[in-house]
Amino acid sequence: MIEGIFVPHVTPFDDAEEINEEALRELVEHFINSGIYGLVTLGSNGEFPYLSYEERKRVLKIVVDQTNGRVPVIGGTAFSSTKETIALTKEAWDIGVDAVIIAPPYYFKPSPRELYYHYAAIIEATDVPILIYNVPKFTGYNIPLEVINRLAEEYSQIIGIKDSSGLISRIGELIRTLGDKISILAGTGDLIYPALSLGAHGAVVAVANVAPRLCVDLYSAFKEKKFERAKRIQLKLNYLNEVVVKRYNQLSAIKESMNMLGLNVGLPRSPILPLSEEELHEVEKVLEDIGLI
Repeated sequence: MIEGIFVPHVTPFDDAEEINEEALRELVEHFINSGIYGLVTLGSNGEFPYLSYEERKRVLKIVVDQTNGRVPVIGGTAFSSTKETIALTKEAWDIGVDAVIIAPPYYFKPSPRELYYHYAAIIEATDVPILIYNVPKFTGYNIPLEVINRLAEEYSQIIGIKDSSGLISRIGELIRTLGDKISILAGTGDLIYPALSLGAHGAVVAVANVAPRLCVDLYSAFKEKKFERAKRIQLKLNYLNEVVVKRYNQLSAIKESMNMLGLNVGLPRSPILPLSEEELHEVEKVLEDIGLI
């Protein structure tokens, strides 16, 4: 089982919007030193839709090389087409990731039958452990539970799911039906404690980019049955999540937060724009309020 707190880390860019390798390597060290359980590379916060195929390979190579087996690396390999997803999944495995995480096709909305086919075709074409990534905020739809259940029942390569629906009822149903077979991971920072309390195995959350130690502390407190402490940390993370993930464009807000904390990650690629002065002030305030700066 995959357990603990994983960070779906950003991809640092320089002023020319090119991959900043030095900053990416420093970021890997920062997260490992923060006690994070593993890295999710090229997730939503990694801006994978804005990276070319070759750029995605380069980012994966840098992270796998820098991590050097100290924590697991889960590589994002999603494309809208099955063919390209298979190709990058094979490449990622050859590069040395421990597993891949695959969001469903976007732009054209697939039917449940097509979703099942998409994942089944990837599984049958590869030998890679796979996590399903349900992220309706960006794809526009939830993967039907019956599709996830069927895939998990039929294919042992499915080892987990990151559910970013924000629905504790849905996460609870995944835990009820699949929690003894695959890892169920909360995908939003405001549901770490509620999901753990229902039996989730961990979380992959955007706020871990900004507050990795707080996220790890919450998980540790829960595992040590220090529930009041875990609840207090969750409330802090709820406040942070509300501002940097929900209120503004999360790609800009998370990177701006990290820059304020002294991490040289740059800004998102165009067409995403930097935050306004007023928005920056609110981001800075939440970082001060929860004691990060």
